[in-house]
Amino acid sequence: MDPILEALDDAGYTEPTPIQEQAIPILLRGKDLLGCAQTGTGKTAAFAIPIIQNLYLDKQLEKGRSRKISTLVVTPTRELAIQIGESFTAYAKYTKLRNTVIFGGVKQGKQVRALESGIDILVATPGRLLDLIGQGYISLKDVKYSVLDEADQMLDMGFIHDIKKIIERLPDKRQSLFFSATMPQNIVQLSKKMLGDPEKITIKPGQATAEKVEQAVYYVSKRNKIKLLAHVIKEKNEKSTLVFSRTKHGANKIVKLLGREDIRAEAIHGNKSQGARQQALGNFKDGKTGVLVATDIAARGIDVSQLSLVINYDLPNVPETYVHRIGRTGRAKESGVAISFCDVEERPYLRDIQRLISQDIPVIEDHPFPDDGKREPKSEQAQTQRPQRREWKNKRNDRSRPARSKPANTRDANKKRNERPAKPKNQRDDRRDKKRDDNRDKSNDNKRDNHKPKEERSEHRSASSSKGSDRSSRPFKKKRSSNEKYVKRDKKRGYLDLLD
Repeated sequence: MDPILEALDDAGYTEPTPIQEQAIPILLRGKDLLGCAQTGTGKTAAFAIPIIQNLYLDKQLEKGRSRKISTLVVTPTRELAIQIGESFTAYAKYTKLRNTVIFGGVKQGKQVRALESGIDILVATPGRLLDLIGQGYISLKDVKYSVLDEADQMLDMGFIHDIKKIIERLPDKRQSLFFSATMPQNIVQLSKKMLGDPEKITIKPGQATAEKVEQAVYYVSKRNKIKLLAHVIKEKNEKSTLVFSRTKHGANKIVKLLGREDIRAEAIHGNKSQGARQQALGNFKDGKTGVLVATDIAARGIDVSQLSLVINYDLPNVPETYVHRIGRTGRAKESGVAISFCDVEERPYLRDIQRLISQDIPVIEDHPFPDDGKREPKSEQAQTQRPQRREWKNKRNDRSRPARSKPANTRDANKKRNERPAKPKNQRDDRRDKKRDDNRDKSNDNKRDNHKPKEERSEHRSASSSKGSDRSSRPFKKKRSSNEKYVKRDKKRGYLDLLD
């Protein structure tokens, strides 16, 4: 079609990639498709171009009809959804077909207005799609073409139940496309639920990585990784470098440490707002930021033309993730370099990756921070604290060691106290005997007084009980009885009656 060819010419497309050569004729015949191809081989154009052509022909035959959602493309991440939406816009700019992208993490008002204005192609992430379907803004009953892209990552991110709900809402009569970079058994089972009798395409199953990506691995200790990263970035001096971190916190830390080396970098991960992620990605594409640090969630949505260097700061623990990471470079017959940092704890991950791609990654040994392959010792704080505690316990429990000497001032005080003249022994005994006799006399008097009437008790007992205060002279306060309380209360009531 002339409008589509003109748009492809504007985009700079001259020759189709292998997956495009095989997929486009199948889709133009109306057959379902199950495609397994490397990341970065042009899968988006492989399904977008035939869909646009079919929709353009349908629009020519159905002039005057209102716009309804005819094509649904489901992707796992926001960045990938935006990328696919931009591709549809570029390929269909002369066909008057409308498309929009919906995803979570932002307010839905703008997306709802685009849906209400009428669209032909909808690109969505699973969560926001089901949300707007539940609110009644989206209906899938008129969908003719359904695409599930990056299905393996969709399952890794836990979208399996959402995908099944979406498939149940699709009409039975439709053309379905199913794309995945890898094809494990659970993906095959899911494809059987979505596809009828599909045609299958597999591009180079023996090599899972991009063809023109030059790979290398550096053995380095974990604490020297940031130093090696700064060294490689300055040595390579590439216009754009994409660095992958395993965690969000790690991505932020890499950006901070690179800033100390005067290297400007920005991070993109799930904790960033959608506006911040788009701004960071836009700065990276425009060349304002030379280094972009990303996590695996955002890995497949980053499509930067002429991205020549990808660095795996942390090796992924899932081998297939490595394929998707390095697929950001060497896209569509372009060349690129993928470098991986590997510490001693990541050696098993490296073996799994090499087993998956069926090749040995060359090791770069000539660098300023080589690793000897030994595990790093624990931190100095962890090393010093425990021996100190054990030493203290041993000292406390050691009975054979000599007694600790007392301070000089304590020894002087004890010496002075010992030098005081002591009282004669007979004088101390007399005083003790006298006090004991007095206490015995008081006790005997109390026993005798207990058998006498109160008036005849001994004087010393009443005097001792008073303890300096003449309690016997105080007037006895009689406790008021309950009847007197009632009388007093009745008198108050009587006064109130008189006032009334």
